[in-house]
Amino acid sequence: MKEALKNHEFNFSGQTSVYHGKVRDVYSLNDGRLIMVASDRISAFDHILPRPIPFKGQVLNQVATYFLNATADIVPNWLLSTPDANVSVGVECEPIRVEMVIRGYLAGHAAREYKLGKRILCGVELPEGMKENDAFPVPIITPAVKAAEGHDEDISREDILAYGHVPEAIYIQMEAYTKALFARGTEMAKERGLILVDTKYEFGLKDGQVILIDEIHTPDSSRYFYADGYEDRQRNGEPQKQLSKEFVRQWLIEQGFQGLEGQEMPVMPDDFVDLVSQRYIELYEKITGKVFVKDEQEDMIARINNNVSAYLLA
Repeated sequence: MKEALKNHEFNFSGQTSVYHGKVRDVYSLNDGRLIMVASDRISAFDHILPRPIPFKGQVLNQVATYFLNATADIVPNWLLSTPDANVSVGVECEPIRVEMVIRGYLAGHAAREYKLGKRILCGVELPEGMKENDAFPVPIITPAVKAAEGHDEDISREDILAYGHVPEAIYIQMEAYTKALFARGTEMAKERGLILVDTKYEFGLKDGQVILIDEIHTPDSSRYFYADGYEDRQRNGEPQKQLSKEFVRQWLIEQGFQGLEGQEMPVMPDDFVDLVSQRYIELYEKITGKVFVKDEQEDMIARINNNVSAYLLA
């Protein structure tokens, strides 16, 4: 099985600090830039799974680059360059600790809450009589407050403003950007025979300006259905064919794990790791229309070091 990038502490020229996220490692430089390394780690239910997924980081980095470039006319973003298959370099911003989750369909977390009988999600009233994977009349925004550890927490627009998480003027701008980005992502997915089901966006501030940060429309932050056969599957009560990591969550649920206290995290067998890797590559090719070129250099650490060092010296 191909080597995967799980944990490594890089030391780049001009580096001042490092933050290790669930999937990405973010290095701050002394000139106001960030280096973001997309590892092959995979998380679900806000936990990092024991085994990394070959090529996952490359897929995430390249899909994010594709969509950041394709939406730069809607909202300014942090990205400056991608000097390596697994690496992006951009402008450091002050993160806004609210994730803007937007949902076009009753799926995933929203569907699980709906099945429990809940009809209000993050202050948004949900229609009665919906089935899992039905489309909402209009997309809904269901924000979350980013937690330092553990699960991010659902929160309403009203509470965000009441508790002062974000000034109202900035939140209104974030809402407008979220709707516009989702509309663009929906349009681009439709061109490729896909449905953008739900996704999340993260924003930051730079010199008082709202900036799109992190990544967008990747399999880690988004859920896609295949458009072909969607209506028939809904009508027949069949599961939707999807490109996302929801099938990883479902596998974990089947193994008795949902990230709750006292539950033991299962270890994915080789064949399932290979399947997850193939699914990520499939999404890249489906959503971009490009053939995925695997960067199969044996020493990933040396490759990343060399490519980033050459970029910083240029």
